[in-house]
Amino acid sequence: MDHQRHQLRMTVLMTPDMANFSGNVHGGTILKLLDQVAYACAARYAGSYVVTLSVDQVTFRQPIHVGELVTFLASVNFTGKSSMEVGIKVIAENIQSQVVRHAQSCFFTMVAVGEDRKPTAVPPLTPNTPDEVRRFKAAQLRRSLRQELEQKFKAIQAGEITGE
Repeated sequence: MDHQRHQLRMTVLMTPDMANFSGNVHGGTILKLLDQVAYACAARYAGSYVVTLSVDQVTFRQPIHVGELVTFLASVNFTGKSSMEVGIKVIAENIQSQVVRHAQSCFFTMVAVGEDRKPTAVPPLTPNTPDEVRRFKAAQLRRSLRQELEQKFKAIQAGEITGE
């Protein structure tokens, strides 16, 4: 598999129709673009249709302004049997001043599905660089924490855990 097949870069100009009432780009607009980027990155890697399972740690670090170029840097960080974690870093660039800043980061869990719309296997990801290894290990930890949290919520719903 092509070494860069697990990464995707997309740049979009923020236009006035994307603004909220305060004149910044609406968070929902950014979330929609993030979902599209996560889809494109995961689908290209898996070679199949994918669906969004979850979105973690969406952090709007700084507002994004109309007229800025926004670059989405996406990477498949980890793969399970049919799932993939896609990390996305959002970079905003003021075209006039050329100031570039890290505006947002988040993690999407995407699941590959076959023609029958059931989960299908994805190629295992093998991290090659120190940065990819770091992302892979961090993604493993996030996955483990999500699973632990889900088990605790199920236990609460089943009445197994009461106020502590």
